[in-house]
Amino acid sequence: MERIVKIFDTTLRDGEQSPGCSMNLKEKIEMATQLERMNVDIIEAGFAAASPGDLMAIQEISKHIKNCTIASLARSNKDDIDKAWESLKYAVRPRIHVFIATSPIHMEYKLNMTPEQVVKTTEELVSYAKSKCSDIEFSCEDATRSDVDFIARVIDTAIKAGATTINIPDTVGYTTPDEYYNFIVSITEKCPAIKTVDISVHCHNDLGMGVANTLAAIKAGATQIECTVNGIGERAGNAALEEIVMAIKTRKDYFKADTRIDTKQIMRSSNLLTRITGIKVQPNKAIVGNNAFSHESGIHQHGVLKNKQTYEIMTPESVGLDKNKLVLGKHSGRHAFRDKLEQLGYKLTNEELDEAFKKFKALADKKKDVFDKDIEALVSRQKIDVPRTYELHNYVINTGNVITPTATVSIKKDKMIREEVATGDGPIYASFKAIEKILGRDYRLDDFSINSITEGEDALGDVMVRLSDNGEKFVGRGMSTDIIEASITAYINAINKMIYEKQNIVQ
Repeated sequence: MERIVKIFDTTLRDGEQSPGCSMNLKEKIEMATQLERMNVDIIEAGFAAASPGDLMAIQEISKHIKNCTIASLARSNKDDIDKAWESLKYAVRPRIHVFIATSPIHMEYKLNMTPEQVVKTTEELVSYAKSKCSDIEFSCEDATRSDVDFIARVIDTAIKAGATTINIPDTVGYTTPDEYYNFIVSITEKCPAIKTVDISVHCHNDLGMGVANTLAAIKAGATQIECTVNGIGERAGNAALEEIVMAIKTRKDYFKADTRIDTKQIMRSSNLLTRITGIKVQPNKAIVGNNAFSHESGIHQHGVLKNKQTYEIMTPESVGLDKNKLVLGKHSGRHAFRDKLEQLGYKLTNEELDEAFKKFKALADKKKDVFDKDIEALVSRQKIDVPRTYELHNYVINTGNVITPTATVSIKKDKMIREEVATGDGPIYASFKAIEKILGRDYRLDDFSINSITEGEDALGDVMVRLSDNGEKFVGRGMSTDIIEASITAYINAINKMIYEKQNIVQ
């Protein structure tokens, strides 16, 4: 009989700790909604003690998500646990996730605690968390560099104090698959009580073995795995959700296990995270990379044409990768547009539908053919968009290879319109300089990229810019069939995010 492995997604907590991957509140809620749609079991929504903003974000996510357990991380102290519980007060199924380090190097240099003090703290703080919440996860930070006899004792103490899930993390990506398998089996033998709770694993990818270690742990008896979409996370990242889930699904014969994940939501989850963070996955990334289901070799192409299973061990459709379908055009009506959105899995309010339909009509006037991917890009961008303090009014570009590019840009704020002219090495750079003149300050452009949503001469261009302001980074996105317009819109979107974030901090 297949056992079900729980999926604990920490994209919003550990994943967001990746440099450049911070998300605002609207983006977190939209990402959490997509994780719920994908049917993950547990969403780790954040670390409440990190900041008032994190605590508020967990609360807001808890209000929106009803079909997943919501977890809040806490160090082993009462203040962290109090804040974690406060952040979870709206959750239908709350979980407090308490952790303490158990490796000699962490106990000595980070905690300044003896092993006996760690055991005592574990008992006290897990009991304290249990007094507030019935669902308690306990993690032994840096478990794989811990003494197995000691960690078995700590785990036994945590279970007796009320922990319902025990996490054995490879915090620094140190272990190897065989070693990790034996480590978990050894802990199970030395601490029989662990068989009465969920055994969880949380693997980092510092040596490129995060997914392999996670799969080895499943063979050793793990019943919950902790992972992130696209494998984002601190340093080299976390074990990738999509790779683990599809490995289990594709090799059920080997793992004798399954998950509750709706795998057809994998590509949408990956693409949404990319749009939010501006960090693309590499083309040859397993499952979600652009080349994951591509075949260039003549031998491979011949085999696939004869029988797809010759070179495809899973179908593109199984992860939500359908061929671009020509669906709607400029003569399509609102009802047809609503039906298409429902087919794509989107549920919009009447107000959101009206706004999306306007954007669709504007795009249909510019493009001969509108594809599913175009519509998905429009709607997902709308869902995570922030209030528009500034809006593009119009722009005029004068450029060529024998003149200095010049941009005239006018921006609207409330009912006021300001216009400035600037020159630059190219039309896009000149446009950015004109915007900065209007705003009266310079920003550092850390990253800039242009990609097409679909193919063709009239493809919708998707532009990402990453700006820095006093050490904080903000990602802006813009879409248009005109890449200059998309670039200007993306730059203004990043500015609006700065304003939105600062207003939330003040509040």
